[in-house]
Amino acid sequence: MTAEPTGSAPSEGPAGAAGSDKEPAQEQGTTTRSWLRDHSELGVCVLLLAIGALVLTDALTMSVDIAQRGPIGPRTVPFVVGSALLLVAVLLAVDVLRGGRGEAEGGEDVDLDEPADWRTVLLLSGVFLATAVLIGPLGFPIAGALLFWGSAYALGSRHYDRDPLIAAVLSLATYFLFDNLLGVPLPGGPLMGVI
Repeated sequence: MTAEPTGSAPSEGPAGAAGSDKEPAQEQGTTTRSWLRDHSELGVCVLLLAIGALVLTDALTMSVDIAQRGPIGPRTVPFVVGSALLLVAVLLAVDVLRGGRGEAEGGEDVDLDEPADWRTVLLLSGVFLATAVLIGPLGFPIAGALLFWGSAYALGSRHYDRDPLIAAVLSLATYFLFDNLLGVPLPGGPLMGVI
């Protein structure tokens, strides 16, 4: 009867084979993640393709009731913009796949190792959503003032005496510029019934 030595190497049985199968799968996942990280600009290409397709689809389904005067109609600009977005997306994708990479900004003092400031992003998103909800019932002057003041607050301004005043002036000036001078009707809300 012979005993196996305690320091011998493990046998290449089923357990050894299972351990060797995991390594290529992990290596392939790491390689895929590494490739995606190196070609992250392709995400911008996908976004540009989606926006370009949306603009072209909207232009194709646009109903034009106005008689067209001259060669340029209301569909021309959406067609040009949508086509340009698709072209830029394709050219950017080709450049990225050939090894082109965007260079980091040299003029800004930004630490790319710092995590994203999600508090600011969420505050700004909340301000924009609140403006979209409130512009109908409150009108643009009030909703716009909340938009300007909320954006300033989210971006770090803490001048509680000055910021609301500046926001109100900007909102009213924007309202009168678009509504009266440019002829673009904006909802006035209850405030415009008073003025």
